[in-house]
Amino acid sequence: MNIELLKAAESKFMSQYPGGFDNEEMKVIAKRHRIDKMSALVQEVFAKEKFIFPEQIVENMIKVISRSSMVSLFEKPKFRDYARSLAPIQKEILAQGLYDMLHGNQENGFNQMLGVLVDGKLGKWSLMTIIPVYYYPNREIFVKPTTTKNVIRVFGLEDLIYRPRPSYGFYVKYKAYIEEMKGHVNIFCRPNNPAFTGFLMMVMEE
Repeated sequence: MNIELLKAAESKFMSQYPGGFDNEEMKVIAKRHRIDKMSALVQEVFAKEKFIFPEQIVENMIKVISRSSMVSLFEKPKFRDYARSLAPIQKEILAQGLYDMLHGNQENGFNQMLGVLVDGKLGKWSLMTIIPVYYYPNREIFVKPTTTKNVIRVFGLEDLIYRPRPSYGFYVKYKAYIEEMKGHVNIFCRPNNPAFTGFLMMVMEE
């Protein structure tokens, strides 16, 4: 990992935006993504006790994905239509997978969700990771393909190979790298994981 480049990017960012994400210009950008509001919604509708109603869980997945600023406009209607077309048993499997992703055996949940989404040709990183990162914005990560590929290339994460099909092994390894990178920068560059990956995206674009 190229720590020197990361520190240089931090210095440039803090010079351009004094106060980091507390800078007024950055606050305007952050408002577009409404991380706090989306997190509150997700933590309410996907609390442990809500999973006794799989059909409602799937509807809430549709609601969250439809409202997310981080999911592609092309993926939203495809997910909605596919999720609503699922048979009751498939909805139960999808809901159980999400439960485990958030509250149980994460690897099992990841693979269970992926299996259902792959059947609908929707095994996408964005759909797999958006709800977990809203539920745990300081623990989980949102894997955006272009940003992720650039982070691996620019910052020299040499033992990571990005592939379009999600895998739990990659997710865990990439998440560990993000945690390590966060430890090398000012707190004002990392109020939460979506903001930190947003910071990485911004500094790589410049």
